[in-house]
Amino acid sequence: MGISETYSRGRQLAVERPFVLVVAGIVALLGFDIVRQLATPGGVSTAQLATYLWDGLVVGLSIGLAGVGLSMTYSILNFANFGHGDYVTSGAFAGWAVTWLFAGVGQFDLSTLLFIGSVSTRDLGVSAFATPLAIVAGLIVAAVAAIVLSLVIDRLVYKPMRDQEGIALLIASIGVALALRYTIYIVFGQRTRGLTDAQSVPEVAFPIGGGQTLALGGHEITLVVIAAALMLGVHLLLQTTKLGKAMRAMADNEDLARVTGIPTERVVRFTWIIGGGLAGAGGFLIALERGAMNFQFGWVLLLLIFAAVILGGIGSIYGAMFGGITMGLAQSLSLVWIPSEFSTVAAFGVMIFVLLFKPEGLFSGVTTA
Repeated sequence: MGISETYSRGRQLAVERPFVLVVAGIVALLGFDIVRQLATPGGVSTAQLATYLWDGLVVGLSIGLAGVGLSMTYSILNFANFGHGDYVTSGAFAGWAVTWLFAGVGQFDLSTLLFIGSVSTRDLGVSAFATPLAIVAGLIVAAVAAIVLSLVIDRLVYKPMRDQEGIALLIASIGVALALRYTIYIVFGQRTRGLTDAQSVPEVAFPIGGGQTLALGGHEITLVVIAAALMLGVHLLLQTTKLGKAMRAMADNEDLARVTGIPTERVVRFTWIIGGGLAGAGGFLIALERGAMNFQFGWVLLLLIFAAVILGGIGSIYGAMFGGITMGLAQSLSLVWIPSEFSTVAAFGVMIFVLLFKPEGLFSGVTTA
């Protein structure tokens, strides 16, 4: 390739895709500053930077996992489900209840475990390593409970409104969110519920060179492994199964999918099953990693979940995955330059910046496929 051709291609890229050049320039400047700080005494250390990257990956995968279900709902049913955050909460509480029942059976009675709250996490010693069967049971029940809940709500609320405009469904979903949230509040109260005992969770020291190590929490590793496996499973389902092809076809053109004989109502049902299951599992995994949750747990997360979905390109499942990781890394890496109080602001700042140049999101044009 000659110099003139290289120059011509560079000019074409600058004209047609300035977003790429702007982002590349900013990333290069930030990368240079991180290298400078690593080399400067008193600057960020290698262990600190590795911790920020790991924490960002943990947060990003949790947000991305919860965002996949929201994105699937939008791409196939064409409405933003504001009740999704409370599916996350419902799954987390269902998993918490079953986990504590498994861990406390034979030691405490039902009312003491679930309602009175006189038992602490230290009394039960719950963790993925001390009580693995209780955690596995909680994860399964969290997913199943969210699936059942999403199917029931679809049958009672959304199915009769299937032919309505998206705004009607959106408002209905806000009502569903409020009903679910305050049902949880009535049953479990407003105080924060502990799920695991931090003292029972081991840490893995991962060497990163220079005599420094990165401490990886056991529940963080659990979240990363399971979330990555579930995302891979969604990818394989969409790309290799008949159901996945039907879902992609319906996301592209529902009317054409119906004419060609695709059972659209069955696809909708499986959309709720997959989306609800991921929301419930994601809620339980996030609660497991954090160690606690309350009745507003999913509602607070919903803003970050929506931001990740919009950043990746609303309606794109892969966009939700990548958007979640981007938001998590931006939130965590911002601590290199700003106080922790502003880290969430930095993550939303990255989203706004990207959308200024690419309003349709990073994975624009890529829906369920």
